[in-house]
Amino acid sequence: MADAYDLVVIGGGPGGYVAAIRAAQLGMKTVVVEREHLGGICLNWGCIPTKALLRTSEIYHLMHRLGDFGLSAENIRFDPAKVVARSRALAKQLSNGVGFLMRKHKITVVVGEGKLAGKGRIAVAKDGKPVADLEAKHIILATGARARSLPGLDPDGKLVWTYKEAMVPPAMPKSLLVVGSGAIGIEFASFYRDMGAEVTVVEVLDRVLPVEDEEISIFARKAFEKQGIKIHTGATVKALKKGKDSVAAQIEAGGKASEITVDRVILAVGIVGNVEGVGLEGTGVKVERTHVVADEWLRTGEAGVYAIGDLVGPPWLAHKAMHEGVICVEHIAGVNGVDPLDLRNIPGCTYCRPQVASVGLTEKAARDQGYEVKIGHFPFIANGKAIAMGEPEGMVKTVFDGKTGELLGAHMIGAEVTELIQGYTIAKTLETTESELMRTIFPHPTLSEMMHESVLDAYGRALHF
Repeated sequence: MADAYDLVVIGGGPGGYVAAIRAAQLGMKTVVVEREHLGGICLNWGCIPTKALLRTSEIYHLMHRLGDFGLSAENIRFDPAKVVARSRALAKQLSNGVGFLMRKHKITVVVGEGKLAGKGRIAVAKDGKPVADLEAKHIILATGARARSLPGLDPDGKLVWTYKEAMVPPAMPKSLLVVGSGAIGIEFASFYRDMGAEVTVVEVLDRVLPVEDEEISIFARKAFEKQGIKIHTGATVKALKKGKDSVAAQIEAGGKASEITVDRVILAVGIVGNVEGVGLEGTGVKVERTHVVADEWLRTGEAGVYAIGDLVGPPWLAHKAMHEGVICVEHIAGVNGVDPLDLRNIPGCTYCRPQVASVGLTEKAARDQGYEVKIGHFPFIANGKAIAMGEPEGMVKTVFDGKTGELLGAHMIGAEVTELIQGYTIAKTLETTESELMRTIFPHPTLSEMMHESVLDAYGRALHF
């Protein structure tokens, strides 16, 4: 006989475990099925452990700048094993924290792989053996995604890495090639470069960080190249030839071919949804380009089955998955005042050096959509706190609707912008115009003052630039 629940969540990543918590808060008897680690890729192999690594490389970089701050130190070095161990320990700590939250909210956790097994039924197996039979009126698919591979560029875990191998190197490579310049690729390029490796980045599109505003991408490329990162845009890796402990990569750009030899290759060319083995066959669930199709309330084509997070559409971000989980559950529960997710209000952050963060429309997207825009800029070099921190490299850019004053987008590059962007995200959520932002008092001396100045600049009123 199957165990009965109000809600079964398949997948215990950020979207899944948050959906389960919200469901429990609303009085729903809930179970989470997770095949490996609570917290999913984000807590275990993505967001958190990579930030731990990047914090190490940031400190290591700063240690080589001690003279700028009147300090000195000798024999600066690092222990690769301890760098990795700290990252893994933090991931384990947070995964255990999710387990605590499950117990706190009296959410059942079943370890195994969940599969749809008929109307409102889920079969759970581990290592091929049945573990549990569950039934529920509502089922949320939150199975996440995995790294995409390209023909001829398949990862082997030794010479050609995905993000997983890149986070636990047995030794620091002296040189590496990063294929793909999105957030994941650039973060690894930044980490390994600051740890001393020679880094080359290949991007098939015409600029790095291609989803960002063009001005930000251009600024970022200059900053990365100044650090010594070699960048090839409009380029592809045609072939990899593996040696005993190195890889020869053939790169083609503008009709010309070149070859470089590196210790390791990191593939960061996107993700594919985990749609296999979930029992979607014979259901009304539709899959397009490896991702499940869901409507604004995260409903799939199969009644009672929902999908959230990386399994569905972009942007593929943990915070987006969490909000989808809450929206989905609250809609199921009939909570009043629930609104669909507005993709324009989802911030994006890249934790490279310098950091990059944005929310809303780029300048080009706003113009393409027919807006008459007003654009504001403010450089880090004109901000007292940035200069005092020794971080004068960066800028803030704001995009407004010239007719209504609506904040359409904000784009930043520089120290700590991943923390600053939330100010603009709140402003967009509240449908703020330039008037409210101009009247807002920003504390001095802070980096946040640049946010104010960029707004003022869009209307010809900048005070310090």
